[in-house]
Amino acid sequence: MVACPAPAAALRGCDVPVQRVEASAFTVPTDTPEGDGTLAWDSTTLVLVEATGGGRSGIGWTYGPAACVAVVRDRLGPVVAGRSALDVQGSYHAMVPALRNDGRPGIAALALSAVDTALWDLKARLLELPLHRLLGSVRDTVPVYGSGGFTTYTDQQLVDQLESWRDVGVPRVKIKVGESHGTRTGRDTARVRLARSTIGPGAELYVDANGGFTAAQAIAWWHQVAEHGVSWFEEPVSSDDLAGLRRVRDAVGADVTAGEYGYDLTYFARMLDAGAVDCLQVDVTRCGGITEWLRVTAVAAAHHIDVSGHCAPHLHVGVAAATPNLRHLEWFHDHVRIERLFFEGAEAEPTDGVLRPCEGPGNGLRVRPRAVEPYRVR
Repeated sequence: MVACPAPAAALRGCDVPVQRVEASAFTVPTDTPEGDGTLAWDSTTLVLVEATGGGRSGIGWTYGPAACVAVVRDRLGPVVAGRSALDVQGSYHAMVPALRNDGRPGIAALALSAVDTALWDLKARLLELPLHRLLGSVRDTVPVYGSGGFTTYTDQQLVDQLESWRDVGVPRVKIKVGESHGTRTGRDTARVRLARSTIGPGAELYVDANGGFTAAQAIAWWHQVAEHGVSWFEEPVSSDDLAGLRRVRDAVGADVTAGEYGYDLTYFARMLDAGAVDCLQVDVTRCGGITEWLRVTAVAAAHHIDVSGHCAPHLHVGVAAATPNLRHLEWFHDHVRIERLFFEGAEAEPTDGVLRPCEGPGNGLRVRPRAVEPYRVR
């Protein structure tokens, strides 16, 4: 390999090796207790990866346990170091077999995703290109939906959040249902009614049960709220229950969606082959990063299915702009708050329900060292 310096004009005909890959973990308390149908939490951990080479640094991250740091440091970093920073897919396909005996799903996949997104950002910065241009942009804007509506919210907290999205022109919003593993359907119904009265008749209303219902429960409950125009029913049952998802899909008038817990291409292929969803959710911080996102969305396109980006909006926006079969991206309250705190360039609100990808090099973000340091846990 012949090393050569940036900028882009100097890269023709040569390679830039990845010099090092570093990871850190930061735990940020939530602004108020958060919960959904099957889980409650009071903090969120972001694992940040920085890949350097050719005088540039790229950043990527995942939301997961601090144990991801050791996977990056001990397993993935040594595989990537010295490889060409321009051959991101080559690095990806070198990292995957290195995880074989560690268990690819879960923590290993989160770490892989963080490294892969950092390498794509590094490549784009070396070439002095916006990430979405490097990937092949197909749209100038990315539709978003407001997401939060936690079961732990009071009615007033829910109204305040919904109004904040409505006031900036976000035309689609999502709340959590399936509270206490589907045992409080009366409150679920009341919250759907409140949400509809707050956002008005013209906005799209989505619900997310996080697998809290059985298929029979989900079908019966949806018919109770159908009059309120619920058009998106996310994980009405466990995403592992493909037959249950298909059963709900066949019985309700809303789009049934799932996929956020997919860690590899085969998981998504099984879900699509089962006819389990109307729209496939993909999370670039879990699925294997941008490299695997591109493969997953192509398989979805072959099934004539749209995809929706799950959470981490500022990490998704570049690749979302390069995805032809994208429906929208989740503007998730908790991650928006953390990304604005941690990164310069993450301050913008959606305008009329869309985000615009950054036109600067890479993902356009810079870490705020003073802001992140108080939250460091590893």
